[in-house]
Amino acid sequence: MKIYYVYILKCSDNTYYTGITSNIEKRITEHQSGKHKDSYTYLRRPVELVFRAEFTNVELAIDTEKQIKKWSKVKKQALINNEFDKLPNLSKKKFK
Repeated sequence: MKIYYVYILKCSDNTYYTGITSNIEKRITEHQSGKHKDSYTYLRRPVELVFRAEFTNVELAIDTEKQIKKWSKVKKQALINNEFDKLPNLSKKKFK
């Protein structure tokens, strides 16, 4: 059974990068080494792995990655900090 990982990296400029891979160790090494010069993380190295989730269903992993990429920085931080109870309130739109 193949495992897929959705992961979040904290970049040196305090932004987050969300990705998906089937080989987490190799992918983190690629980010750290700057293998892909056109990637988001290239100029934001070093990076730190701050979150990862495992999936056996690639479609679910892709959907989760896409969902997290749309989240605010605050919502990503709640996920990283295992503050799952905060996630629903961070999803609600604020009205004036």
